Amino acid sequence: MKLTLLKRFDRISALGILLALGCASGTYAQEDINTASSDVVTLDWIDLIPEAERNVAPLPNKAPLNHDSDTPPQNMAGGFRDDLDGKQVRIPGFVIPLEGDDKVVTELLLVPYFGACIHVPPPPPNQILYVKFDKGVPIQGLWDVVYIVGKLNVEMVESDLGQAGYLINGVTVEAYNDSSS
Repeated sequence: MKLTLLKRFDRISALGILLALGCASGTYAQEDINTASSDVVTLDWIDLIPEAERNVAPLPNKAPLNHDSDTPPQNMAGGFRDDLDGKQVRIPGFVIPLEGDDKVVTELLLVPYFGACIHVPPPPPNQILYVKFDKGVPIQGLWDVVYIVGKLNVEMVESDLGQAGYLINGVTVEAYNDSSS
């Protein structure tokens, strides 16, 4: 398991460097779909947790490293917001590319803090978004926060780096600007 994660990390690191060198900043549209601000709900990560669970246990700012186990522990706590299913959303986060090449990414994980999923344990599934872009989009830098805009579905998706409790069919990737929310 450690070797598999290391190989995956090397692949992701190389892809991230290529993407960072090859892409310019700005807004990247996969296709021309109207995402007027009135149609898109801007979310924060806390919004993905059901309201009744928000004060039960605080989310860690960063997951601790676990060097004693070949199997990363998974925090399975946390419910999902079924009322968000099918909504057009916009949420900021850090990108972990899963599929793509040196020009575009077609599948990625969006996480609330830098380094999530690379270190163990990963965030709970309600704090990981699996994002698919049919045609792919360029991503400028893995250390930069971006907004992902697309249709959110409550759906459990497995990856080598963790379980995502939400799937976004991506429409655009936007440069992060904390005053634009």
